Amino acid sequence: MAGGPRFTHLDEGPWQEVRRQQHGDHPASVRERWLEFSPRYLSLYARWDPGMIVHAHGHHSDHVVFVVEGDMTCGAVHCPAGTHIALDRGDTFGPFVAGPHGVVLFEVMMGDPRSFPADPAGYESMLDARGVRQLDNPPIDMPAWIQDARS
Repeated sequence: MAGGPRFTHLDEGPWQEVRRQQHGDHPASVRERWLEFSPRYLSLYARWDPGMIVHAHGHHSDHVVFVVEGDMTCGAVHCPAGTHIALDRGDTFGPFVAGPHGVVLFEVMMGDPRSFPADPAGYESMLDARGVRQLDNPPIDMPAWIQDARS
């Protein structure tokens, strides 16, 4: 028996800073509010600061990204509000760059949500060209059943 629906409001639960960079004289981050995180799926709401760059990567699960506000690029594709991106497990996408006003995303990963890098050398070149320094990943409060594998 499944137990019925579970309801979460966007205002519930903490925001977690999951990635951090130094852009010249100011930091930029990705912050996520996990709405549901189980072994079956993760659904989250994310806010990316303007110009935030996330490396090309894939996931060990099917992954859906929906751009709610702002815009970003995914590789060479401009993704304004209303864009839906579907990624099959094991495929890769990106790199991602948040637009000048940042971007707000709703994401769902069906299965193991952890990612793996794609094209690390290209990512390093992109950061260098933009004068961005990748900072250590901030600590996050992961569920006990899964280990943090951020790269």
